[in-house]
Amino acid sequence: MRRLFALVLLLISAAPAFAVNPDEVLKDPALETRARALSAQLRCMVCQNQSIDDSNADLAKDLRLLVRERLTAGDSDDEVIEYLVSRYGEFVLLKPRLSEHTILLWGMPAALAAIGVGVVLVQLRRKRISEGTQDLSADEQSKLDALLKRED
Repeated sequence: MRRLFALVLLLISAAPAFAVNPDEVLKDPALETRARALSAQLRCMVCQNQSIDDSNADLAKDLRLLVRERLTAGDSDDEVIEYLVSRYGEFVLLKPRLSEHTILLWGMPAALAAIGVGVVLVQLRRKRISEGTQDLSADEQSKLDALLKRED
């Protein structure tokens, strides 16, 4: 029973590896390792939340083949990434680079956190001020009532 459980766990953990077909694998292990590393950084344009390494979509397969083709042609990893970005845009990257186009994307979490901290601080300050006030004594209340009656 334990062996069956271990086998099931092994198969589940290797599930994303099934997306790369055996006919796509390069003969050179070093190039294949580079291709797999690059494929893990690239977004499947069909699935959008998966890398092309994990996706079974036809477009993902085409992109995997294109990555391998560029690597066998002698391109560096950066050249392969730049080639794909020039064809598909920054969206092809699972982790977008910091640029003038993505500054809002990268800055928004920090801005929202700062706004959240500001709101919490304002609320705490209001709470302290409201807790700091005391009710009027009976003498003070009668003096206030007398003053208000005079103004009427």
